[in-house]
Order: sequence, then structure tokens, then C-alpha cells
Amino acid sequence: MNRLTDRFRIALLPLDIKWADKEANIAAVTEAMKNLPEGTDLVVLPELFSTGYTDDPELMKDLAERNTGATIDCIKALASQYSVAIAGSYLASTPPKVYNRAFFIEPSGEETFYDKRHLFSLSREAQIFAPGTDPLPVVRFRGWNIAMIVCYDLRFPVWCRCRANSYDLLLVVANWPNSRGYAFEHLLIARAIENQCCVAGANRGGADAYGDYSGLSFVFDSRGYPAARAEGPFIVADLSRESQATFRRNFPVAADADDFQILEGNF
Repeated sequence: MNRLTDRFRIALLPLDIKWADKEANIAAVTEAMKNLPEGTDLVVLPELFSTGYTDDPELMKDLAERNTGATIDCIKALASQYSVAIAGSYLASTPPKVYNRAFFIEPSGEETFYDKRHLFSLSREAQIFAPGTDPLPVVRFRGWNIAMIVCYDLRFPVWCRCRANSYDLLLVVANWPNSRGYAFEHLLIARAIENQCCVAGANRGGADAYGDYSGLSFVFDSRGYPAARAEGPFIVADLSRESQATFRRNFPVAADADDFQILEGNF
């Protein structure tokens, strides 16, 4: 298939995460990749795809691993094998701390990491994870500037602000239950509209002790309209950077945006 150079194909995998079972979850991703839609550029996995989440600090600490552990090694191998970038988050150890760490792994093995900044205060997440200290990174991949955040970060628009069109696509990796599904969908739409960028919300599938998650993976274009379709185990969208750039030029709301500064002490 000859893909238009302007087109960027993204595939979300709403994995039914098996709690605390890295081997099963990694095997499920590996199996799903065999059915990856042709021409995919980027695969996005859900938050903590290899372990899931529990309120048990000791168990989470035991499951955490370094950036050179089995989880990232497997992701690097799959990215190379299928010539795609792969993003998601996993349970990361940087002793003595544990992080909910997002990753963006390119086919070349180039890696970018981001530690979840906003920790969900209604659970014990803040007692388990250390908050990230760096702003969301922007990765340049196949002509697209791509930013990534993790789940609860989505609720904080200042944190997610696309300043002067600094990114084209925002990835949101999540474990967001259906009980708050209306908020998830509409916050994704809001981030797309206010930042004039494509937004992909890659949620997990299935259910666990915290709720049901099925049917909550979305891709929205820079106007906030749905852009995805189901293909096998994936949610797929074909995005156009030129269409988005034209929209930004013709409706340049970023030029009227308020300037602001996030103080270093708030990181």
C-alpha cells in the first residue's frame, strides 16, 4: 500500500490488562502486533500496560523495573520488528522511588520518557508513586511533533497547553473507568479544541477491582471531531498534518492565547 506522505496512522490497543502479570500482558501485546493494520506509524498502549494498578505499595515496588528491564526491552524489539513507534506507560523504578512512567520508543531504539506529574489523590497513588519533575516532552517522529501525558494529567489544561503550536498530537495513556467516562471523552475533546491538535486517548479494556474500562479509547482531530475506527484489536485513525496546519493558519487562535509561567517549585 502506498501511503500519502501527509498521512500518519495511529493504532490504539485497549488491552485487557491482567493484574500483576507482566508475562501475560507482554505476550498479549506481542500477539496483537501480529494483526497490526498495514501502514501504522505509531502504536499506543494503555497506562501501566504490563502490570495494571493496585493500592498495595509494596507489591507495586516489587513489580517496578528499570528502563533497561524486560518491559522496555520487549517494546524496543517490537518497535524495531514492525518499524513503528510504540508509546504507553509502565511501572518504573528509579531507586528509592517508583514512577508511573510514560515511554515513546522509536524503531531505531531512540527512547523518550515522561513521569506522570499529577497523581490521583482519591486513591493511594500519591503514596506509591513519586510525581514527575519535568514538563511533558515533545518528540519529533515522521514529521509530527508528539507530546504525551498520563491519565489524570488530562484534567489540568495549563499543564497540557500547546504553546505556539509546539505539538501536533497529544497522547493520553490511561486507566480511566467508565464511571467517569463522560468526563474522559469530553476532556479529550476539550484538549483537542483548545490546542488545535489531534488527541488520542488510549485507555485499557476489560475490568478490574476499580471498575470497567471498555469502549473508552478515542482519537479526535484538531476540531474535536471523532477520527477513529475499529480494526481488529486496534482503534485506528489516519491523521493529516497538512489539514491541521491549514486549520491553524486559517484560524490562528494560538496567537491570542495568554502567556503564563509554571513556577519551578510547582514541578
